[in-house]
Amino acid sequence: MVVVGGGPSGCAAAVFTARYGLDTVVFDRGNAAFRRCAYLENYLGFPAGIGVDTFTALMHEHLAEVGADYVADMVVSVGRPGDEGAVADASEDESDAFDADARRFVVRTQEGRRVEADYVVAAAWYDGDYLRGLDDDAMFEEHDHHGEVHEHFDSDYADDDGRTPVEGLYVAAPSGARNAQVGIAAGQGGHVARCLIEDRRRERGFPGDLAPHYDWLRADTEFQGEWGDRDRWREWFESEVPDDADLDDERLAELRESYIDRAFDTRRTAHEVETAEPRGIRRLVETIGTERVLDALPDEALADYLDGRELGGVEQ
Repeated sequence: MVVVGGGPSGCAAAVFTARYGLDTVVFDRGNAAFRRCAYLENYLGFPAGIGVDTFTALMHEHLAEVGADYVADMVVSVGRPGDEGAVADASEDESDAFDADARRFVVRTQEGRRVEADYVVAAAWYDGDYLRGLDDDAMFEEHDHHGEVHEHFDSDYADDDGRTPVEGLYVAAPSGARNAQVGIAAGQGGHVARCLIEDRRRERGFPGDLAPHYDWLRADTEFQGEWGDRDRWREWFESEVPDDADLDDERLAELRESYIDRAFDTRRTAHEVETAEPRGIRRLVETIGTERVLDALPDEALADYLDGRELGGVEQ
């Protein structure tokens, strides 16, 4: 999948899809609404606020951590594989090798990149021109600005979940007031990604309430007793399958085992939890910069810490 825009909504969407296992690339270059913020003071978890550049670096490091690719390049068009314009400037080898039914979209960038994608998440606040040709009549609207008529992307084109009439296209931004604050924008991006994942799971055959996906790590204690037995999970899964589900027994068994595998992959022992947080803090410090963290410490606290390590026999 391709995310267009590397701000809070786009990065949040990419974190969810990459963690789920979708190959995810974020293209980001151009006007960014977030860059107009002088200093970020209302994002939960930063009691005294955080600088915009620092927060952006943290977002992009999170992408790297989950395996999403961040590319500083601007998307100039999103077309269909069968469109003449989508393959007109491709090399002969590309054209010969390209399967028009393999992907829903061909994404082209300012620097000449060409990416085939099943899904596209629009997450660029200012401009939707790169989507022209997909559904122009419904996607764009005219408005009067100081006597001049302009056409721009309709922020109400997608529904509240980011779904659009174009299969495989989702919109995290622009989406009206949900993009106006960083914390809400990030939440919107995550929500849209979850809806995309749910739709993909339904395409694969997951029926009813088994289609939604929750990115939630479970304590080892939740797998004690009967819930540590895969047969108990199989019994539960089959009880959740709607009576009208149109699936043969073999496919249903495949989906069931896949569901249970994912459930057990979320299992974390107490030791794993204990080691996860120190690593998380280290990654945070690495991104912010060790020197900046040390500069923020009171001299007395740093001296006491070093004295304590010396008394403990630790070499300095």
